[in-house]
Amino acid sequence: MNPNIASLYAIANKPIRKIIGLMSGTSFDGLDIALCEFSGSGLETRVKVVHFVSKAYLPQFKEDLKSVFSKRTVDLEKVTLLNAFIGDYYGRLLLESLKDWGISASDIDLIASHGQTIYHAPKQQREADVYSNATLQIGDGDHLAMKSGIITISDFRQKHVAAGCEGAPLSVYGDYLLFSNPDENRVMLNIGGISNFTFLPSAGSTDFFSSDVGPGNTLMDQYVQLNYLGKYFDQDGVIASSGKVNFKLLDSLFDHDFFRSGYLKTTGPELFSLAYLNNAIQNSGLHELSNEDIMATLAAFTANAIVKAITFCVEGKGAYEIYISGGGMHNPILTGMIEEQLGKKLKFTSDLGIAPDAKEAVLFALLGNEAIAGGKTDFGKHPGVPSISMGKISFPG
Repeated sequence: MNPNIASLYAIANKPIRKIIGLMSGTSFDGLDIALCEFSGSGLETRVKVVHFVSKAYLPQFKEDLKSVFSKRTVDLEKVTLLNAFIGDYYGRLLLESLKDWGISASDIDLIASHGQTIYHAPKQQREADVYSNATLQIGDGDHLAMKSGIITISDFRQKHVAAGCEGAPLSVYGDYLLFSNPDENRVMLNIGGISNFTFLPSAGSTDFFSSDVGPGNTLMDQYVQLNYLGKYFDQDGVIASSGKVNFKLLDSLFDHDFFRSGYLKTTGPELFSLAYLNNAIQNSGLHELSNEDIMATLAAFTANAIVKAITFCVEGKGAYEIYISGGGMHNPILTGMIEEQLGKKLKFTSDLGIAPDAKEAVLFALLGNEAIAGGKTDFGKHPGVPSISMGKISFPG
């Protein structure tokens, strides 16, 4: 037997597996690194988050990512170079973190890396062509495995696409396995670059579902980066709080087929771009709005899209609680709008034992655990949630 396969077999049979989840979102703020201890799999999964850190990216690296992100035409050589570089860079950041924690790389069983999304192309968001759904994450797993010396599982979204789905959202798998509760209906709301949520019904029902609902932080982030030198996002909602929502522009932002189509669906910054905003401004004839008023309106756009989706999909199914995660939870203007419209106080995933900043990295660590020790859970016949094992394995030697 190849010793690498023997190592996988041994890891799969361990009572406790130490798995590091890596997540980098569309805001390019840094790499989330979660060291987790897993036992069991499927609905019997138990996880302990031992350490978590978010390692900030260097400014030049952020600019390199922006240059290839969600654009139909990019420098192909830079994409090729970044694919290899990111794998090495993640490895360096991971090893730095292990050193800070006083842990040897040899003590880690697996890395589960999401990679960096640079383009998301669901078929429903394109003009008719011969191609199916597609998505692209870079950050090569072989480079990460060689740099770290740790078996790496990566490129999770491709299996989801190959199974006939859109490659997102994948959070539904971890949400269902970790956060289902027989006594409480739960909405697991994530506000990252794009907003999505998973509905988990009580009483052990498998009638769960997940959907993207529209922009999260992406439009606000893009607008800040264009108009405020040296800033990448509206920290604490300071800019939006000094403006006023323009309801004419808000109506124009919602005047798109995406919001006339039903749920379940996915989307990305490829749709919700500055071109989308500029088109809404053009159609509404509002060319003299202040930056602050535009930011306030974009915050309302995100909040209203979330409220519309939750109201449409969840209302009438009984009382429920909302547990929030993602960068948008740090924007009090955004969360305040959601709470006011729903008449409900938002809770945090920390109330369920997982720090909200760490949640996405933990969920990819869970997918890594399932790839090695699980893969037996029947998720039922849910659109977008096939019962598959995801991830490609890279060995360090």
